[in-house]
Amino acid sequence: MKTTKLIISGAIAGLVSLSVSGVAVAQDKKAEKEKCYGVAKKGQNDCGTAKHSCAGQAASDNLPEEWKFVAKGTCEGMKGSLKKPASKEASEPPKVQYGG
Repeated sequence: MKTTKLIISGAIAGLVSLSVSGVAVAQDKKAEKEKCYGVAKKGQNDCGTAKHSCAGQAASDNLPEEWKFVAKGTCEGMKGSLKKPASKEASEPPKVQYGG
């Protein structure tokens, strides 16, 4: 009975330590990445924009407002930008539609 409890306790401790180390590795990998605007291929962007709210919805290749996470220090070499482009929608007045 004591041996069974010891084995089960050891297995649980092992699983807990694996899950904690997995989170640390994921955080380290994210720290090694940066947002790179203008390099996402059609349907391969990493997050939403003013035109849509989900990843994987880029309408065409290399749109300036679409971005992907890339390895730190590689964005400019891919002809991308680390800065978010100015929004065209912010500079245009809102369009008003009247029912009728």
